[in-house]
Amino acid sequence: MVVRISRSLLDWILAEAAAMPAREVCGLLLGTSDAILDVRPAHNVAAYAEDRFEIDPQLLFDQARAERAGGMMRIGHYHSHPNGRDEPSRTDAAAAEAEPDQLWMIVAAGEASLWRADAPAGLHGRFARVTLEVD
Repeated sequence: MVVRISRSLLDWILAEAAAMPAREVCGLLLGTSDAILDVRPAHNVAAYAEDRFEIDPQLLFDQARAERAGGMMRIGHYHSHPNGRDEPSRTDAAAAEAEPDQLWMIVAAGEASLWRADAPAGLHGRFARVTLEVD
C-alpha cells in the first residue's frame, strides 16, 4: 500500500514535532485511502504527554461533524515519539484496537513513518508499514 503526502504538509508535521521535543505532539490526518490531503493539529490532553498522546476529544467531535457535512474524512492521525523511534509502541498497539482501519503516522528524530493498524501478524500483532510517498 502506498499513501501520498505533499512535501509542505509533511514538513509542517515534522516542524511541529521538532518544536516540542520533550512531549508528544498529535493531530488528525485527513484525506482519502491513498492520500493525506490535510491535517488538523490537536492539543495533547494526555496526563503524561512526554510519552503518551490523547487527541483532544473536542477536535474528534468537530471532525465527525465536518465529515457528516461533507468535509474531508479522517483517515488516521499522527503523533511524535520523543524517544527517537519512528515505529509504533506497544502502547500504540493497545490503543489501535479501537480503530483498526486508521493510519498511524509516527514522527521521531526528524523522520516520519506510516503504519496501518490492521495487520494481526505485524509489529506488536497490529501494525503493517505503509509506503509514504512524498510529492
